[in-house]
Amino acid sequence: MTVQAVKPIAPHDSSAPTAIDCCNPATGAALGTVAAATPADVQAAIVKAREAQQSWRHSTFAQRRAVLTHILNHVLTHADELCEAIVEDSGKTFENAMLGEVMPVCSKITWLLKNGEKYLKPESVGCGILMHKKARIEYHPLGVVACIIPWNYPLQNILSSLVAPLMAGNAVIIKASEVVAWSTRRFQRITDEALRREGFSPDTVQIINGFADAGAALVRGGVDSILFIGSVANGRRVIEGSAEHLTPVVIEAGGKDPMIICDDAHLEKAVHSALGGSFINLGQNCIASERVIVFEAIYDRFLEEVVKVAGQLRQGVPRRDGQVDTGAITSPLQLRIIDRLVRDAISKGARAVVGGEIRHIGDGSFYPPTILTDLTDDMDIVTSEVFGPVMLVMKVKGEEEAIALANGTTFGLHSSVITHDRARGERIARQLQAGATCINDFGLCYVNQNLPFGGVKYSGFGRMNGREGLRAY
Repeated sequence: MTVQAVKPIAPHDSSAPTAIDCCNPATGAALGTVAAATPADVQAAIVKAREAQQSWRHSTFAQRRAVLTHILNHVLTHADELCEAIVEDSGKTFENAMLGEVMPVCSKITWLLKNGEKYLKPESVGCGILMHKKARIEYHPLGVVACIIPWNYPLQNILSSLVAPLMAGNAVIIKASEVVAWSTRRFQRITDEALRREGFSPDTVQIINGFADAGAALVRGGVDSILFIGSVANGRRVIEGSAEHLTPVVIEAGGKDPMIICDDAHLEKAVHSALGGSFINLGQNCIASERVIVFEAIYDRFLEEVVKVAGQLRQGVPRRDGQVDTGAITSPLQLRIIDRLVRDAISKGARAVVGGEIRHIGDGSFYPPTILTDLTDDMDIVTSEVFGPVMLVMKVKGEEEAIALANGTTFGLHSSVITHDRARGERIARQLQAGATCINDFGLCYVNQNLPFGGVKYSGFGRMNGREGLRAY
């Protein structure tokens, strides 16, 4: 590997904040402040990571498994404490913190422990007509991997992003979202302890907090690979910055996922699949089923049942006793985006059959589970990612119209088909423009670590998870 000469990072904007003010979005209570990294701090982190990686790149698979095992054991042993930190920083429920963050992290690490060496060790391949020769593929670490991640899953986004490049022998720098900066110090302890116990520098994994200038400095700082999870607009900025050094990028830029509910679907299953797809983590989910496309033969019955259940969901400040079903919107900016999109739709004729306006509970940031019908193409919410608890219910006559509507978006991350007929489900799935399709369920294409995960169209390119995601590092 050759080390690129890196241009000096531009000086820090003196008007930029030097600290991040952190608060609990469910209560509005101040948590404290976290120092915001400057571009100079980011460059120093890259230097330290590159130095630490010189030792880590020569680690054995046994040593890498030992580090990942320490991380796994720490997460399992301290699961309740970690969930408290997640809930305090993000406003989500304890149940979602455990099932949506702790469980996927453990699943991913377990998969890497079992399969990491198998997919990274040298692989013998044939030589075609050169039968007297031998050939093999070798997988070597890239160097320093940068991960720029969003705020919707504070623990899961950090640990799930770093463990695969770490298993592949890289050093990792995580640029965590400033929206959930408070919990990152606790999460940094996990990797620090694991690396030190095996005799490696904790600089092999660094979590930094900062604003846009810190992210830009990381992208342009001469790292060897970039993983970006976030909005299309910021994804474009990452690509622009990565072009300076031709740094390879994996981008997961969100979606406008469809869930097609066929006329032969089991009604109760369809209702609960739609509720889960739209309202898990209050829709703050890259693979949220924002568009529920229902065949007209069952539309009225489906709408009646989904409204009945959604209207009973309890919202409030999350507590351990399970008194609420949904918590708060993590980002105050996102709350305003959700409200603007819903208001625009209602002003143009959409009907809110559940929810539809900001819910005021103390000083928290709350938006209730919302269901909109009577939607038209001139509404921004029909084409824009909401990233909030808003289910758009759309009526179609049959398969052809459903497929056309599902594909009529610039996004293509995930999709779902609910039908009693397996052959029908697979026939529809093959025609959907999405990185993955789940038949008769929601979101499991991401949970299954054997599958690569990623999108098409504006939802990004490259893959996380599975053999393909690991070998990308």
